[in-house]
Amino acid sequence: MIASLVLAMVGTSISRNISGAEMRTASRKVAASLRYTRTQAILTKSEQVFLVDTENRTFQAGGRQVEELPEGMNVELNTARSEVTSESVGGIRFYPDGGSTGGNVRLEANGRVYQVNVAWLTGEASLQRPDE
Repeated sequence: MIASLVLAMVGTSISRNISGAEMRTASRKVAASLRYTRTQAILTKSEQVFLVDTENRTFQAGGRQVEELPEGMNVELNTARSEVTSESVGGIRFYPDGGSTGGNVRLEANGRVYQVNVAWLTGEASLQRPDE
């Protein structure tokens, strides 16, 4: 009986760690995709948009394929009103000078939160955990 309780607790602990690893991986992918979109805007000397679909839990860097976030993860986009294209889809626009419309992408699952912030003036993307 005690052994089964210990195994149950270990199994729960391991699943939380895996979930934490998935959260870190997903947030790093979002940050890298935002940086890629900014770089593409600078290199091509044309505006590029990083898109987020909060309903389908997907994101797309400028010119790349759509990527899906893990099941059970909530995603929120805070962006300029002009970049919202529908009820669940919006983007962060990057300009050839490196600047952007600014905003952030917030990922949440199992009580963990990661946020990728984009500075409007420089277009730089930075990853943070707001709960720390």
